[in-house]
Order: sequence, then structure tokens, then C-alpha cells
Amino acid sequence: MSTLLSIQSLSKSYGPQILFDDLSFSISAGDRIGLLGPNGAGKSTLVKILIGQDTADEGTISKRQGLKIGYASQSPSFPSMSVEDAAVIDFPESEKEDALIRARVLLSKALFTDFSADSSKLSGGWKKRLDLVRALTSEPDVLLLDEPTNHLDLEGILWLEKFLMRERVPLLVVSHDRFFLQNLCNRVFELNRCYPEGIFISDGNLADFLERKETFLKGQLEQERSLQTTLRDEIEWLRRSPKARTTKSRSRIERAEKMLEELANLKERNKKPTVKISFSASERETRKLIAGHNLGITLGGKPLFQGVDILLSPGVRLGIVGKNGTGKTTLLKILAGQVTPDMGTLKYADDLKLVYFDQHREQIPLDLTLKEALCENGDTVRYRGQDIHINGWASRFLFSPDRLMIPVRCLSGGERARILIAKLMLKPADVLFLDEPTNDLDIPTLEVMEENLKEFAGAVVLISHDRCLMDNICTQILSLGGPADPHFYMGYKQWQQAQVESVAAKESARKAEKAAAPPRPKKLPYMEQKELDGMHKAIESAEEAVNQLQKSSDENQDPKKSVNIYTELGIAQEKLEKLYSRWQELENKAKNLGI
Repeated sequence: MSTLLSIQSLSKSYGPQILFDDLSFSISAGDRIGLLGPNGAGKSTLVKILIGQDTADEGTISKRQGLKIGYASQSPSFPSMSVEDAAVIDFPESEKEDALIRARVLLSKALFTDFSADSSKLSGGWKKRLDLVRALTSEPDVLLLDEPTNHLDLEGILWLEKFLMRERVPLLVVSHDRFFLQNLCNRVFELNRCYPEGIFISDGNLADFLERKETFLKGQLEQERSLQTTLRDEIEWLRRSPKARTTKSRSRIERAEKMLEELANLKERNKKPTVKISFSASERETRKLIAGHNLGITLGGKPLFQGVDILLSPGVRLGIVGKNGTGKTTLLKILAGQVTPDMGTLKYADDLKLVYFDQHREQIPLDLTLKEALCENGDTVRYRGQDIHINGWASRFLFSPDRLMIPVRCLSGGERARILIAKLMLKPADVLFLDEPTNDLDIPTLEVMEENLKEFAGAVVLISHDRCLMDNICTQILSLGGPADPHFYMGYKQWQQAQVESVAAKESARKAEKAAAPPRPKKLPYMEQKELDGMHKAIESAEEAVNQLQKSSDENQDPKKSVNIYTELGIAQEKLEKLYSRWQELENKAKNLGI
């Protein structure tokens, strides 16, 4: 396949922190690349370098001539304007008319129904969809996506997977959503300094990557052991032998020195730093922690949910699912005592200890230093009855002591999430409330979190778009927003199967209704279709005629000629209005026919 982008010997640092060094890879037509790496590896920075928003310290980026790159960011924002105007915001006025036609098609595919809606007031998930439409409207040759599943509900993620597969645009996506990567990608890259070249490239899906990565790392570890044995023999020989007097002896000494250097590099690469997550439970014996009966709440005169019965006991791990706007976070806050329900009752065990994880990271002021965020007072934290120095506590979350004075605002999203997890670990809890805890976390940290949530002795209530996490840890799933909801399922897979069956039932009912309906023409009559096909050109000609007559009227100084010009201008404007009206009529007719 033809190469679209070629990256050679790319390096980037921020002060003493090296993100990546001497990085090389290429993106070809047909590639759907998942870009992985630990938090702070420079994934988002690399994407910004590729689109020109940042610059590399060294290296070159070669692009195919005329290459167009589309980009959708982690947290898009839009000014107060209509959705369709926001979709073409990057285009000059001279190109907006054609771009608007493409944008409307893509907006329909993205399930927007009101193109005049204010884009600045959209939810985070719908802003993500709009940003993707904006990126694709330019008809890019390659699409770069930075954490596209963040802020999307589960239905939105499933839509995104299908949408990207259907569009077939070559892409590179930064994501930690394991199901998303498995289903979408045909290549996986990982930025990680544990590899000799700083990057590991694997063809195939995520499962293929994980298998090859494990094989490579095992081989690299075996290489370290073998080199240690060889070097031990060399050092023993050097100790027994007289000081180097011959060329051969000096050559052997130089060889040993190179082996020492290589061994040091291997040891550094084979280190496996992992976040040490362990939530503190209160060891309470009570079987009923929280009991909720007939819970409900109304927003703007419309019920978000009602009739919810919940019993939380030690060992229960409840996942809450539903579309954006169905009240998942509101229910979480009701259970945590932060919001009062409009109906129903809640009973808490005596002296219940509750800990809440905030998806928006509002609990970490950005002007704090990393040290202040991890340790509010002094140089030690109190964890499970022991005092731990800030340097040791920071290292548990992969922060080196030399970074402790960095402001929180300079940290990546994943690093901020690790700070909040560190703060949660200091609070003994009977119930953990976690609202999107996986946003921005790398895959190794996600896996550690999963294991610790499984071992947590209290109850867990979780909202997450990470299907893999939900599948691995939840003992119950509560669904909100559906026609039969609220409804409990025994696990994520049972809920997912119910969604598949619901979609199949709706499709079956739609087909039955369509079959029962009287037949209608599948397309416009030939002459009307021909008229519609030529409408764009006819409108352009009519607009040009109006413009020319308006120009003539402005330049004309003869009163007698003015009467004729204004008469012709009125006729031309009336013709243009009729063309617009007829175009709308034909468009609506074609739409009703499903064309």
C-alpha cells in the first residue's frame, strides 16, 4: 500500500523529560492504527506534531504531496453557532457552500437531527461527534483521533466503531479502550521506552499485539539473563588475567565494556514500573450498606428515572449504563448523598464511609503543585496506619521526585487521574462511587485498577464507557433510559445481549410495518430526478444573473435605464426564489422516498 506519512528519527523533550527519541514509523493507505503507551509517553504530543500544532526537537516528517490530515481532539469546544456552521468552520467562505453539502450528509450519519442547534451547548459526547464530522468534512486522506471514546456513552462508542469502519478512512487513534481497539484496528503501535527503538509495531488487532509484545519482552528479559552470564565469565577472566598488555587483551576489555553498557540498557528497558493501587476498606461487617427504594428524580418537568430499587452490600460491584442524559451521574450522586431525590427513600448503615471519584477532576485545583496535590500537609501521608514520605508515595503512582514541584495544569489527563486515585486510597471507604474513572488511564493502570476493585471488601458503584472494565468487574448492571428500564442484569454481557435483541426486535418490527404499508415508488420520476440533478447549476446561474443586475444598478447613472434594470432584477430574483422553493420541494420528496 502507498505510504501517506513517513516519520524519521523524531525526538521531543520538555525540559529534562524525554517523551520520545529517534522515533521512526510510517502510515499507509488502509491502515487503522491504534496508538498506545503509558501516560506521559507523548502520544498526544506526537499527534499534535503530525498536524503541525507542535514541533519536534529533531527528525523529519514526509507527507505525500497534497496530503490532507483530519484531526479530532480529546476535548473539543465550539463557539455559539449552529451545528452545521460549526461543521464547516475551517473552510473559507468561497468553499463553504460545497462543504456544507458534505457536512449535512455526515451530520445525518452522526445521528444529528437539528442542524440549527447551538453547538456550544451540546453535551461532551455530541461535541465529540460534531468534531469528528468537522474533521471528515474536509475529506481527509488520513484521520488522527485523540481519545475519541472519552465522554461518549456506550451506545455512542458502538456507533463510533461502526461509523469509522464504514467510512474506511486511514486513521491513527490514541485510545485506551481495549474493546474499541480490538474491534477497529488492524495495526497497533506502542510508544514505550522499554523497546530498543522506543516503539513497538504490530500488524493485526489488539490481541495479536498483546501476544507479540509478551513474546518480545520475554525474549528481551532472556537476553538480559544471557548477557549477565556471559559478562560474568568475562569479568572473571579479566580478574584472573594480568593487566592487558596485548591487542587481543585490550580488545576483550573493550568488548566487556560494551557488554556492560548493553546490559545497563537492557536492565533499564526491562524495568516494569506499575502503579500501586489498593483502595482502603473499612472492614465493616454490615450486610446492608445502602438501601434505596423507589428512587426517582425529575429534570425540567420530565422524569430522568423513577422506580429504582437498590441494595448495596459488601462485594457488590454495580455498573450503571444508559445513554447520555438518562441520569447515570445523577443517580450516583443520589446514592452518595450529594443530590436529594424527588421520590423514594434511602437508608444508610451507621457511620457509613463514602468515597466519590469525580469524572471532571474538579477536586484537583490546577494551580497546586504535584506535591501539594498528593500531600496536603508536610512531607508525609498517612496510609493504612503508616506514615509514608512524599517521595515514596509519589513513586507508587509513577511520579519521580524531581517532578513534585510541577503545577497540576502541566500534567497529562492520565497523570491527573492517578493523583485523584492516590487521594482516594488515603480514605477508608465502605462504598466507592466511581464516575468514569478510566478516562485517560493507560492500559497497564487500567488492569491494576481492575484487580484492586475486584479485591475491594466494600461495595462499588461504577459508571464507565470502558466495556472491558465493566465486563471484568461488575457483578450487576443497572440499565437506565430504555423502554423497560430501570432493569437489572447479572453482568455486562447479559445487558449487551439484551441490547442486541432489542435492536433486532425493532428492526423486525420496522420491516413488518414496511411490508404492510402500501407500495410506493423507490425513486423520483425520471424528469424530476433530472431536474433535481441540474438544480445546483441552475441556482448558480440564477444567482449570477441577480448579482450582475445588482452590479449594473449600482453603476448605472441613467434614470431611464434604471427602470428596465430594476424590472429585470425583480424578475431574476423571483426566478431565483422559485428555484430555491422547487429545490426544497424535490429534496423533501426524495428524502421521504428514502433516497
